[in-house]
Amino acid sequence: MTEQTQPLGRESFDLSQLAGVLPRFPLGVIVATQGVTRLDQAGTLNACEYLARHAVGDWGDLCHEDWRFNQRSLACGGRLMSSYRVNDQIKIWIITEWDRSSTTLTLPSEY
Repeated sequence: MTEQTQPLGRESFDLSQLAGVLPRFPLGVIVATQGVTRLDQAGTLNACEYLARHAVGDWGDLCHEDWRFNQRSLACGGRLMSSYRVNDQIKIWIITEWDRSSTTLTLPSEY
């Protein structure tokens, strides 16, 4: 975890929204960049909604080749990435590391 990320916790995110979600893979420690945290707290995006989509294998707005790469990574243990367009100006990326030790929610500009 870097200075620019912070763990997602009940204090800053409503993780109860993930109740009932059956992840297809371990998410590890879940962290978010400052930009994602600010947008979530402002109500501009719902970070848990996108995290839930990522956890069930809805990779969002990826090209066909990247979508297939994620499917292979599920089977072989590679890195997983999702991309979601929140609105015309905002896109969020979610990345789970190859060893499933952590998942990061970030804005492309913060990557």
